[in-house]
Amino acid sequence: MPKPTLYFLRSSEQKITTGMLRYSMRLDQLNKSLSDFPALSIYERFYGLSSKDLGLYALVDNKIAGAVWIRLLKPEDGAMAYVDANTPVMNIAVVPEFREKGIASAMLEQFLQEAGSVFEQISVSLLEDSHAVKLFEKFGFTKVPASEGKSPLDAKDVFTMLKKLQKKEVLRPTDGYDPRRWMD
Repeated sequence: MPKPTLYFLRSSEQKITTGMLRYSMRLDQLNKSLSDFPALSIYERFYGLSSKDLGLYALVDNKIAGAVWIRLLKPEDGAMAYVDANTPVMNIAVVPEFREKGIASAMLEQFLQEAGSVFEQISVSLLEDSHAVKLFEKFGFTKVPASEGKSPLDAKDVFTMLKKLQKKEVLRPTDGYDPRRWMD
């Protein structure tokens, strides 16, 4: 399988977050749709209209293979993984046909660098028995004490993990470019 190409999510691509939310929340496995759980719209509605919305998606063979995105939410939103007003909640999804191919790791590696330029930490909600727990631990996420709860989708056991980010400036290829020296 070819290596995924990663792209930043723009506000005009909210459709991607809406489509990927289905996989992030396991609705495909539950044979449900977003219309069955209107409260989930907090994770994708008006994505990109806030400068604090940040995300990326992966393309493989011109198909969207996965996405990861974060949003700052409010306590009244009732979001799973809500920690505080300064900690965005992360969603991550990989389309079933592309799972177990390193796409989530590739997305997280790049995404955590980008998120570190804006936020001090991010949170995510996981199923207790999910194999994704090991992936998040590999990337430095830790379980938030006393964060256990029930999924509003199917009452399975869930908990919150938190990742402290290294605050650093993201360097772009154009950083340090001097147009007066273009002929040198």
